[in-house]
Amino acid sequence: MGIIERRGEIMNLLQGGGGVLGNMHFTLDGSDDPSNVLNLMALDAYVTGAQPHAVVRALDMVADDVDLIPEGGSLIRSISGISFLQLVTGEGWTLRTQRWRDGTGQAVVTAETRERAEEVAAYVTDRTGPVEEPGEDKVDMGFWYRSARGPFRSTRSISAPRWPEIERNYSAGAGSALGKLMATQSSDVTGRLVLLHGPPGTGKTTALRALAREWAPWCQVDTVLDPEAFFADPSYLMEVIIGSEMDLALDDGETRRGHWRLMVLEDCDELIRGEAKEASGQSLARLLNLTDGLLGQGREIMVAITTNERLDRLHPAVVRPGRCLAQIEVGALSPLESADWLGAGTVREPMTLAELYAQRGGTDPTRTETAIPHQQVGQYL
Repeated sequence: MGIIERRGEIMNLLQGGGGVLGNMHFTLDGSDDPSNVLNLMALDAYVTGAQPHAVVRALDMVADDVDLIPEGGSLIRSISGISFLQLVTGEGWTLRTQRWRDGTGQAVVTAETRERAEEVAAYVTDRTGPVEEPGEDKVDMGFWYRSARGPFRSTRSISAPRWPEIERNYSAGAGSALGKLMATQSSDVTGRLVLLHGPPGTGKTTALRALAREWAPWCQVDTVLDPEAFFADPSYLMEVIIGSEMDLALDDGETRRGHWRLMVLEDCDELIRGEAKEASGQSLARLLNLTDGLLGQGREIMVAITTNERLDRLHPAVVRPGRCLAQIEVGALSPLESADWLGAGTVREPMTLAELYAQRGGTDPTRTETAIPHQQVGQYL
């Protein structure tokens, strides 16, 4: 069927569609595509032992025009399709890169030495990631989700205000409690759970963005986009909590490994309400184990949860003394606080932050919309 050249020797594919890779036999048939051949070629030197060291790296935000060929490397094969693959070889190393349409990718490096493999992998990862450098009003935040290829972390630079800039957006009680939380340092951490509860539109997410910026020198904040899957799948949970360590960039240009991490789970009402033990199975137990059990031992990790549930409707185990670093009700501003926030007029009822911004923008949140006339609906609906 063809001939594959591998580092000075020729590997002849058998007439029946088969061949030998190192000591491993393989066959090719009509169901295979070029990516199968490229993947086999990428592992050739690793299987034979010529390059016994391998490094695998997930790539985040790979631009279409970025060059992933290290200096001294030669492009051997490439494939364009649903994903873009390249096989590159250099002196004592082999690199296979793959980038998908969503901007994510993977790099697999084999080399004669561990140091050389890490060096090539570092070259590739340094050329991927956010293009925009975080500004003074931004902070890098990670986003975890479970993809078809397993757990994946994407990094984005998001807008994050300083706490003094938004403090007046909260009631006196919530503002005081949030201010203490913002000022927390790594040496002050006792409980591992941060719980923000209150009605929608009160600024819980905005407070977490400010927290990510205030804690940036000592804590990496990540958001879990699929918390139900996160706690329902032990392999997903372990990959994120146990199987990954990240570096924290310090002000002096150095990095420190093993810093604190805060995992943000938004709108987890079903997970932590009173009847969650029966409804969510082991998910609640895993959350509690992460914040105050064996799973969280030896890991500098906290969990922040936002919920619209009232405190008296939450599971007692979640709000028991000692578990929470902070347990803050983020509610509406009083009529007096609302009037002060608006800077004019008289307010008779408490207003949420969303309502205040709507009124400032010229939209009366108390206005009743005109009813839509009833329309006859066909039976097919």
